[in-house]
Amino acid sequence: MIITDTHTHLYSEQFDDDRDQVIERALAAGVSRFFIPAIDSTYTEAMYSLEARYPNHMFLMTGVHPTHVKENYREELAHVEDQLKIREFVAIGEIGIDLYWDHSTLKLQKEAFRAQIQLAKQYNLPIVIHCRNAFDEVFQVLEQEKGSDLFGIFHCFTGDLHQAQKAMSYNMKLGIGGVATFKNGGIDHFLNKISLEHVVLETDSPYLSPVPFRGKRNESSYILNILEKLSDIYEVSTDKIASITTENSKSIFKK
Repeated sequence: MIITDTHTHLYSEQFDDDRDQVIERALAAGVSRFFIPAIDSTYTEAMYSLEARYPNHMFLMTGVHPTHVKENYREELAHVEDQLKIREFVAIGEIGIDLYWDHSTLKLQKEAFRAQIQLAKQYNLPIVIHCRNAFDEVFQVLEQEKGSDLFGIFHCFTGDLHQAQKAMSYNMKLGIGGVATFKNGGIDHFLNKISLEHVVLETDSPYLSPVPFRGKRNESSYILNILEKLSDIYEVSTDKIASITTENSKSIFKK
């Protein structure tokens, strides 16, 4: 059984003391494909170091996270463009809009989001969307950019069925993680109405640990708890969930 974690920040400082052990636990659990989203230029070298240490397992994205879109965002976008010119990436991500912490940067976030979507189109890459308290704003940008050259993953999907269907209408897979295991997460009530062909698995580690690890640091091996939850929701084996979601990740990332 090959399990794919489509979203994990293994370069995070939260893993500095035991990164190798965390990765070894995941590999032992059957997680052999790790897709690594970017945050901003300050993490680039840490991401490259992670890839160099585990070249057969780590697949890197590039991009500027919406909470890191500040007044200097054009410099950050220039860094993304520079990286795209010198090496391959599997996606532009994570990008999008986050209005949980700060509404004052909405205009800048929209500009950065749109610019990175256009970069993804230029390089024929998928996008990986971060959306927090911002479904309407994200959908507004996607509506303007929609087309056969727009595709990717709606990371950490936490919306309702209607929002899920709308996300899928823009050629987005749904990234399903720890929220599916939460008592009041909500998505477990309608997820079985969505074909598994539209779903990929993720942890978003070190964040959003699934039950029974909620409140603790997340890690990629905990994807087994998400896998088991989806097996219950869809009433199919964990092997089948792992197989379908891994194939879905390959169709998106071409890796």
